[in-house]
Amino acid sequence: MKPQISLPMNVKKTLKKLGHDIREARIRRRISMKLMADRVGTTRVTLHSIEVGSSQVSMGLYATCLYVLGLLGNLNTVADIANDKVGQALASDTLPKRIKTKGSPL
Repeated sequence: MKPQISLPMNVKKTLKKLGHDIREARIRRRISMKLMADRVGTTRVTLHSIEVGSSQVSMGLYATCLYVLGLLGNLNTVADIANDKVGQALASDTLPKRIKTKGSPL
């Protein structure tokens, strides 16, 4: 049996919100749990786990739910460098101050 990993509270809250948002989007579209589970390729029990924000469900199933609901577009920019201000700052700190080219007198 795998040891349980304690997730940070912010991660738990984010998963819970994502699950709630998936549930609300499904209901707004008037998609039943059975139909949604079939479209995602999972069971109603697993879909319920997704909708309550369980960390035991694969990211692939969360992403498939978003795809089925037409909401996948935002997921591909979550960790994009354009949204990563800290990463950009760290990368620019490691850039060389000068660049020498071959044959350059400097």
